[in-house]
Amino acid sequence: MNPTPPFPRLTGSADVSVRPARPGDASAIARVQAVTWRTAYRAVLPVEVLDGWDDDAVSASWAAAVTAPPTRAHLVLVAVERDEVVGFVASAPADDAPGTVELGPLLVEPRWGRRGHGSRLLAAAIDLARADGVARARIWLPEPDQVSAGFFESAGWAADGWARTLETGGEPLRELRWHAELDDEDAPR
Repeated sequence: MNPTPPFPRLTGSADVSVRPARPGDASAIARVQAVTWRTAYRAVLPVEVLDGWDDDAVSASWAAAVTAPPTRAHLVLVAVERDEVVGFVASAPADDAPGTVELGPLLVEPRWGRRGHGSRLLAAAIDLARADGVARARIWLPEPDQVSAGFFESAGWAADGWARTLETGGEPLRELRWHAELDDEDAPR
């Protein structure tokens, strides 16, 4: 079972909040991911990936991430509005960079967009990383995803020049790495 870490700033009203994901959230997390990818990434990901979505397999994968993370530092947080999971973020220590947390994905179902859920998820993930002494954060974003790039840029993040190409079964997907320094007083809060 995933031990519940301390949450220095997980706030919200009774109607809107961020909390650690629970085992029963796995299907809602998978739903948010499917709807968001089908909406935002229809032109980026191959149709076969989106239309061949296996809800049960994705739900099982998220259930494992929530109930049996490899370490205490592997987290899944959910954004909740009126008791409905509307978004999520996953975070883990970067394998290749001590003192760095890697986010991914951070998604909010489009119908719940523009209500601050993404900002609350990002702030909670960063607060938890800071509480663990992490100095840097990063995330990989699909190069064509200008909406997410704008969101992270407005939160004080910047592309750091690294790129990778993922095989998708169709056209390769190029992703750019974005980062933020967490020990900087101007860093995202």
